[in-house]
Amino acid sequence: MKNCLGEDDRPTAKFKYSICNETFGDWPFERVCEFSAKCGYAGVEIAPFTISNFVTDITAKRRAELRRQARRAGLEIVGLHWLLAKTTGFHLTSADAEVRRKTAEYLGELARFCADLGGKLLIFGSPKQRELAPGMSKEQGMKHAAEVLQETMPALEKTGVTLAVEPLAPAETNFITTAAEAVTLIELVDSPRCRLILDCKAMSSESTPIPELIRANRKWLVHFHVNDPNLRGPGFGKLDFVPILRALREIDYRGWVSVEVFDYTPGPERLARESIEYLRKCAG
Repeated sequence: MKNCLGEDDRPTAKFKYSICNETFGDWPFERVCEFSAKCGYAGVEIAPFTISNFVTDITAKRRAELRRQARRAGLEIVGLHWLLAKTTGFHLTSADAEVRRKTAEYLGELARFCADLGGKLLIFGSPKQRELAPGMSKEQGMKHAAEVLQETMPALEKTGVTLAVEPLAPAETNFITTAAEAVTLIELVDSPRCRLILDCKAMSSESTPIPELIRANRKWLVHFHVNDPNLRGPGFGKLDFVPILRALREIDYRGWVSVEVFDYTPGPERLARESIEYLRKCAG
């Protein structure tokens, strides 16, 4: 693991740490919650496909059970991410108006599922379900995406859930690949229920340093993913999190700092345990 800087260089703010449940593979959700709590996490972020490919298939009984399991472990369910992964028929920038309508409708279902679990956030990453089709301009894609998200806002307002637009690296998608582009979409949607999530791995693909991106986008920022460009957890690569956490402290960030990894080779126990240990050392 990467060593943090010296004591005098560490930010002093306390952060709320959460972890994404797909890190644990096929573990039962109850075991995920119990182990995460033992590691020191206060929250868990859920990828819906780990429960069911379509949230409309998740019964009220199962929703209540998931919420109880998290509560028993002392965890808060932060929200949902990988919103459209393993679904079919949904796409944010589709040229087909009916597909866009169904996508907005399904995002409303995700908001209701999230609220049933006690969550507050929908993290819109889903790189393949927002990809621009060949020949579609970014301007047209922005128009379609804004239309879908605007149609979703009434459901978000009713449930008290916020949707956070996630910029992703150009290697993952051709739409919304910078924080600035995400803010453009957020401004088009023009709702307090549409905000920004920043992800360290994705920000590493931008020319602007991560701390500067954090400071520049403080107005919009509601959620934060921590990971290394090598696809593992914080501390498992070369990215230094001391200036990153310092920047979050400087903007008085009050949201979750959520561990999201993509390379599970070290194993879930080590990823979960060592990621939060490293973050705590960096935060002081």
